[in-house]
Amino acid sequence: TMSVKAFELVSAVERELLMGDKLRINIECIECCGKNLYVGTNDCFIFHFLLEERTSSGGKLRFSATKQLHKYLGLKKPVNELKAASALNRLLVLCDNSITLVNMINLEPIPSGAKIKGALAFTVNENPTNGDPFCVEVCIISVKRRTIQIYMVYEDRVQIVKEVSTPEQPIAVAVDGYFLCLALTTQYIILNYNTGTSQDLFPYNSEEKRPIIKRIGRQEFLLAGPGGLAIFLTVSKILNTNMLIWTQQIKGFLLSKFAFKACDGESSAFHVKLGLCQIREFDFESGNFVVCIHIGKLILSTNKEVYILVPLPLEKQIQDLLASHRVEEALVLAKGARRNIPKEKFQVMYRRILQQAGFIQFAQLQFLEAKELFRSGQLDVRELISLYPFLMPSTSTFTRAHPPLHEYADLNQLTQGNQEKITKCKCFLMSYLNEIRSSDVANGYKEDVDTALLKLYAEANHESLLDLLVSENSCLLVDSAPWLEKHKKYFALGLLYHYSGQDDAAVQLWVKIVNGDLQDTTRSDLYEYIVDFLSFCSNHELVWKYADWALQKNEKVGVQIFTKRPLEEQQTNSLNPDDAIKYLTRYPKAVTAYLEHLVLDQKVRKEKYHTHLAVLYLDEILRFRSQSKEPSEGLTELQAKLRHLLQQSDLYRVQLLLGKIKDTDLHMECAMLYGKLEEHDKALHLLVHKIRDFPAAEDYCLWNSEGRESSYRRRLFHMLLSVYLDSAASSDGLVMAAVDLLNNHAAEFDAVGVLRRVPDSWSIQLLSPFLMGAMRESLHSDRMAQLSLGLARAENMIYKYDKVKLKGTSFVLSEKKICQICRRPFSEPVFVRYPSGTLVHTYCAANKLSNSVNPNSHT
Repeated sequence: TMSVKAFELVSAVERELLMGDKLRINIECIECCGKNLYVGTNDCFIFHFLLEERTSSGGKLRFSATKQLHKYLGLKKPVNELKAASALNRLLVLCDNSITLVNMINLEPIPSGAKIKGALAFTVNENPTNGDPFCVEVCIISVKRRTIQIYMVYEDRVQIVKEVSTPEQPIAVAVDGYFLCLALTTQYIILNYNTGTSQDLFPYNSEEKRPIIKRIGRQEFLLAGPGGLAIFLTVSKILNTNMLIWTQQIKGFLLSKFAFKACDGESSAFHVKLGLCQIREFDFESGNFVVCIHIGKLILSTNKEVYILVPLPLEKQIQDLLASHRVEEALVLAKGARRNIPKEKFQVMYRRILQQAGFIQFAQLQFLEAKELFRSGQLDVRELISLYPFLMPSTSTFTRAHPPLHEYADLNQLTQGNQEKITKCKCFLMSYLNEIRSSDVANGYKEDVDTALLKLYAEANHESLLDLLVSENSCLLVDSAPWLEKHKKYFALGLLYHYSGQDDAAVQLWVKIVNGDLQDTTRSDLYEYIVDFLSFCSNHELVWKYADWALQKNEKVGVQIFTKRPLEEQQTNSLNPDDAIKYLTRYPKAVTAYLEHLVLDQKVRKEKYHTHLAVLYLDEILRFRSQSKEPSEGLTELQAKLRHLLQQSDLYRVQLLLGKIKDTDLHMECAMLYGKLEEHDKALHLLVHKIRDFPAAEDYCLWNSEGRESSYRRRLFHMLLSVYLDSAASSDGLVMAAVDLLNNHAAEFDAVGVLRRVPDSWSIQLLSPFLMGAMRESLHSDRMAQLSLGLARAENMIYKYDKVKLKGTSFVLSEKKICQICRRPFSEPVFVRYPSGTLVHTYCAANKLSNSVNPNSHT
């Protein structure tokens, strides 16, 4: 358990210094402004003291008051209230129902003599509505019945701006902005003097006790309620959870992290509440007292003396420990206060302590500990980001917590400019932000988090920059774009533009990189990336805008803008195949590739696409051959593509192609076209006699008969054999080709017909492979036929057996037999027999009612 000194009562102005030997002089009011203390007395004097704060040799805080001057107001009335207006260098003095403006230094009334008359009481609006820093807004309870007046007090004049009527006579008032919190004769109310609307709060008995109202924050007030309650409320509702319960009747209080009260009796007892926990009370001989706030301390007075109550709260003890970097002790002390502080207030206080401890560990580069403290303390992550220069978005309205959670202006001060430490801190922030960006911690601050993360990644050239930009993010374009430009991350900037819906700006930036106008080596394949991006882009105007650029760079790659798109999409919009082909006509390689995509990949069955592709192949082949007689790799590849198309497709216009090709030396292609026209003799003649490509002739027979009956293939092979043998200029080469044809494809020939056709001069040995193959095929066919016949006979035998077996069971039908359904005898030899042997009439079996009877149950 750690002892805590809560506060200390220190004398500020002693009796002799204030009144000497005049026993009847009493203090009526006090006011403090900076080091200036003003005291108003019952004999119409104002005293001005200068308070000096000093620390004794024992480390205790002490105050000394030096009298500057005093001023007699000449009214022989008590000074009821003092209020300093430091911006005007004026002191507002309420005496004899008039508010006088006097100079704060010499206590002389202002030369203009401006004053507010007819004031029973007044208060200063600490949240003024006019916004003029050299003007004080004052609200008074007027001597007129049921009237509140609003004044603007300037350096040398006063001006009434509003007069408000109240339902009953006001007794006390507090003001914030346009809202007046009033204690009337029988109840408290909230009144908006701008709109005139009012709200009743709760009643009280003004004869039993004096009502007390204090403004404690923006649109928030504290009232002395019934039964010793101190009630917090806003203009919208009463905050029941923050009520303070006093054991006796409240005679007065002032709120500034603590509350104050005086009890009835022979002496006044001051009860101090630190936070919401009562700490201690002081007894004074005099029954009257007044209080005010001085730089976070309470200044209080009896009738004769002025004291300063210097609080030493628990939080100060904790802050002292934190200032000494004794984090663990501070946390233990904070946890120990849980019993004495309401839960909500404790949670707020404890979260703040955790956050402070986190920054202490962060400053010592203890990042793991700092991260855990930040998480436990639910730190507003912007507090951490704001330490790093230029990371917060320029549009952010964030301001650091007050009082501050740490003593550092920025990261440079924290690390004293040490670059190694700065780098470590930035690495920690990258890791921390990446962890929390998808958690509840970042809710509401996603723009700040993601923008800061982007800046860190870009500055460190971190590989995660691209991952951030291609995933869901909240990076602010207005801040992120200049930062990425500064660090020459143009490709990443394009991704940011794309994520922000500015695809045109993104592509324009990437094109500049490819063209060399901007330097960025992030992607060596950026051109291919742009093409891929355009191929999936739904903005067709953008696609057409950059299609020329892509195709001029590389036709074969650029055409992927069209080929990678789903065919279904192309057929329903401005990028349909017909428009694309028309556009690509200027780019021969691209249009060829696009038609290949349609015909070969997408299997589009349109004659014009197939014919167009074949014509392109043919024109390019002819162009190659016209430039050079020597074969080249490109020519060979083109001829292979054309032959494959001619062989596989049935959709192109054969006569058109044949007209372009038959006067050339492209005999193989011409033969394929003749084959499509079923003019096989012409085709085989070209293959055998023009190009003398015997294997090609054999292949021709195979692919032309693919998918057809065996008789069709046999006819083609016999035609080829006839071409070999019928030639008037038959040569040894043709003879050997014929022999090879027979020996290699024996199964495709009618052996008898071949033997009748071949010359008698051919030896058996020459045709032995053919003869062996033909015999083997013949035997195989015969044996397969015998096998099929045997299987059919066996199956027939099985059927016959089943039939005989069924006929082998007999039964007798006589007049004594009765139907098992209707129980009547049979009158004719017509019946229905169930598998169980049960006999029934045919009409009984057909009767639907018999479905409810199970004939199989009868014997």
